[in-house]
Order: sequence, then structure tokens, then C-alpha cells
Amino acid sequence: MLIERVWSANPYRNFHYLVACPETGEALAIDPLEWRLCLDAARAKGWRITQILNTHEHRDHTGGNAGLVAATGAKVLAHAAAASRIGGVDRGLGTGDIVRVGRSVELECLDTPGHTMAHICLLARGGGSALFCGDTLFNAGAGNCHNGGDPQRLYDTFVTQLARLPDETRVFPGHEYLARNLEFTLDREPDNAAARELLQTAGRRTPADMTITTLGEEKRINTFFRLQNPTVIARLREAFPGIGEQPDARTVFLKLRELRNEW
Repeated sequence: MLIERVWSANPYRNFHYLVACPETGEALAIDPLEWRLCLDAARAKGWRITQILNTHEHRDHTGGNAGLVAATGAKVLAHAAAASRIGGVDRGLGTGDIVRVGRSVELECLDTPGHTMAHICLLARGGGSALFCGDTLFNAGAGNCHNGGDPQRLYDTFVTQLARLPDETRVFPGHEYLARNLEFTLDREPDNAAARELLQTAGRRTPADMTITTLGEEKRINTFFRLQNPTVIARLREAFPGIGEQPDARTVFLKLRELRNEW
């Protein structure tokens, strides 16, 4: 499996991805809002985009579909429950469905509600394990739930699906927010040395060259995975005294998401 991360340089700070089969040169474009950049990147690699996948229905992820379809004839794939809102979807997807690219690439669909109620993450298993996670999981952060989402369901997605994936899984989100998310982690957990070190590294990088984290790293630097950390809980009680001395993990997650909404 070959992966090309395409930096959008737009105000939304989108990341787009091309996932290609090394044997055939066929490629899948994930959330290609700036579709011309994706097309140029594919041509520079000698790849042919044959499929488009939208992780969810928001326009900052689907707005490039028509242009890329017109240029390539690619088929559009998306969560079956989001297909009518996106329009032009050729294949509706659900839990456990496999997206095949060329002869050698297989990506498993995870149904990951929270940011929206019809959100898909794509998981590549094995030695090159990778998670294309749209707006569910960000590097050091979690998606918001403002436009059709539910923080309770986002918590369930984090705990029952994402936290159980192998630590070596690389994380490929839909936007570049690493530094800002690390700043939130440190606001909640000032003694998190791993987050502080990574923030220093992030400050020396351009968005196009930003660090790619793994799930193992996320569990050390992402406050939304650190729900039982004593410092996180103590700091949270300062803002929400009513949560008590030993709040459950769901309460911690929801209150962190509430704080991040206004932070």
C-alpha cells in the first residue's frame, strides 16, 4: 500500500489522501476537497484515481467530488446513511465492508459515529497498519459534534473502537490541528512531557510536513484517550466541581469535549 498525504493549504486546513496499489497504480482519493491537488499528485506518481471515498457528508470533505469524477470517472463511496445527503454515491458502505484498491490493497470500513452520525473510518491492517479517520480522531484531538453529531456516540467510538486498535496504527486525520490540540492537552495536563516535546517538534514543521502519529502515541498525548489520568481529572474538577472526586470515563470525555468547544 502506498500513501500520499496531500496538504490543501486552504483555510480549513484539510488533509487529503491518495491510497494506491503498487502493482496496478490504481488509487483511492479520500475526502478530496481540493481535487486538482489530488489529481496533480496522482499524475506525478503515475497513479490513476479510480475511486473516491468520503468519510462523512460535510462539504469540506465532499465538495471536490464532482470535479474529480469529471476528470477521472472515479466511483464515489460513502457511508450508506450519508449517501443521499452527499449525492452521486455509487457504493454505500457499512461496518466491515472492504474497499479494495487495485490487486493488493484492502481497507476495512469502521462505522464511527460522533462527529456526524454517518461517519466512516478506513482501517488498513497488517504491517503497514493505518487509520484514515476523517473528523473523528485528529492528531492529539477529537472531532467536534456541532453539525449533526453526538458527543455520547463519539465517546463510544473512542472507547469501543479506536482505543482497541493496535498501538502501531498510523493516524491520518482529515485536518491539520496538531499544535492547537497539543496546547489543549497541556492546558488539561501541564505535566505531560510527551505532549510538550511533540509540540516543540510541531512548531518547527510546516503543515505539509507535520508529524504523523500512531495510536500508541495518541494514548500518551491526546487528552481524549487519557480519561483516567489523575491530573486531567483534578483539572477538570476545577471547571466542573459537580463531577465529584471519581468521575467515570464517559463524564470526563464529555466534559473535555465541552471545554474544547470553547477553548
